[in-house]
Amino acid sequence: MTDTPQTRTDGQRRPDAAAASTRIVIPEKHPMVTLLGAADSLLRVIENGFPDADIHVRGNEVTATGSPAEVALVKQLFTEMMLVLRTGQPLTEDAVERSITMLRSAAEDPGHPAPSEVFTANILSNRGRTIRPKTLNQQRYVDAIDKHTIVFGLGPAGTGKTYLAMAKAVQALQAKEVNRIILTRPAVEAGERLGFLPGTLYEKIDPYLRPLYDALHDMMDPDSIPRLMAAGTIEVAPLAYMRGRTLNDAFIILDEAQNTSPEQMKMFLTRLGFNSRVVVTGDTSQIDLPGGTRSGLKVVQEILADVPDIHFSVLTSTDVVRHKLVGRIVDAYERWDARQESEESGDRKPVQRRGARAPRQSHRTES
Repeated sequence: MTDTPQTRTDGQRRPDAAAASTRIVIPEKHPMVTLLGAADSLLRVIENGFPDADIHVRGNEVTATGSPAEVALVKQLFTEMMLVLRTGQPLTEDAVERSITMLRSAAEDPGHPAPSEVFTANILSNRGRTIRPKTLNQQRYVDAIDKHTIVFGLGPAGTGKTYLAMAKAVQALQAKEVNRIILTRPAVEAGERLGFLPGTLYEKIDPYLRPLYDALHDMMDPDSIPRLMAAGTIEVAPLAYMRGRTLNDAFIILDEAQNTSPEQMKMFLTRLGFNSRVVVTGDTSQIDLPGGTRSGLKVVQEILADVPDIHFSVLTSTDVVRHKLVGRIVDAYERWDARQESEESGDRKPVQRRGARAPRQSHRTES
């Protein structure tokens, strides 16, 4: 890869502060389709991510022209993409978009990890599938679980709060760092009444725990799960079943914690025993508690904010790893909530709406 200053039409060089150019030569071991995507889909993502830079491809060479800062980021992006490809991991449009966001964040704060570090930080592999963080905040969340005894994962649906915590729990069990995994949720109705559901008490509660079972099946051999549950190595139970217990040598996950009362949250956290770790996940924008009941997840942030060895990880709509629409839906609801609060307080400030940029035409020529 080489950098050259931009030359004007009169033959004189522009100052580096005005414009710069870089030529990136892609080694033959990286077919261009793996970097640019089928029908140049990844190239279009890169161009949209750097609207102030002109990016051209000819054969196995990529040329970028623009401000020195933008050109440097384009060059770094291709370096990071090749590092990811060396691990045998394919590149997706979502991964490239997130890489650009990470590089821009790293430009402002050099302490940020590089995209290749995030995308290649494997947590767990099972049946040919590898679980790893996909965003910078997810990487920080996973790192916090390694470093702290109690971690709170806060954020909207689809940000991987519970899924990554489950992966860390299975990893800890397989490494014999803990002797058992305990997964729990409060059985609170989401617009429905538990008492009117058919079946026994266990059958009524089971749907609330089903997402935890589903995640387990992604991470472990399904045939081993019943055996581990029968032996007590893995326990999936409603939060009410935690009362009066002391949980030693365990990795404990409390999911949907926004639906706990302050008393339930205190009860749960004080179950912590020796050589145990706790992860609490929840989304304070989706509270299903009866009117007037404060969420234990909201209260605990005020109570434990300064307690050592307790960490609060916050994920946002930018960390949603489901369909892109999920992140947009989360943002739309947040804007709507802000308008409602503003109208109720009599302060009618306009809510800024995100604009959509028109897709740019790919500048690729074949040699």
